[in-house]
Amino acid sequence: MKVSRNAPCACGSGRKYKHCCMRKDAQKLGSTSQVQVLEAGEVSITKEASYIISQAENYDARLVTLGPLIFFSTETGDAWMLDPEDELALCLARDGDKEPFTITETPTNFSIEWNASYRIDADAFIVIERSGRIKTVLGYPTTEILQATHRAKQFP
Repeated sequence: MKVSRNAPCACGSGRKYKHCCMRKDAQKLGSTSQVQVLEAGEVSITKEASYIISQAENYDARLVTLGPLIFFSTETGDAWMLDPEDELALCLARDGDKEPFTITETPTNFSIEWNASYRIDADAFIVIERSGRIKTVLGYPTTEILQATHRAKQFP
């Protein structure tokens, strides 16, 4: 979870996050995960989208959370951004090629033009496009996505 280390801790203690729950949150993610803490000016949805697309272009599987959003790339060259709370999905790359999408971001606001919704059913990642077309994808990191969804819901 990318949170400003100097921000007040979300637990309500009044202390800075780095002096309060940062270490505990990192331990919750497990020893195989990496936690990168960003300052407020470093947080950018478009930068995270670009990063995950670059990983997809290299056929490198990654999963990143930014607040309530989940970004992931696969070894097959696909990349997605998910909003678990509303079950919205935006395809960022397919087969190693960037897909067209719209994200508008200012220092205080952002807007995402979501192009699908999704759900996870065991190992199946199910995408419901705006057109009504339903696609089922096997082989995506559904367990990790569900774990990231659970972690994202623990933060305000």
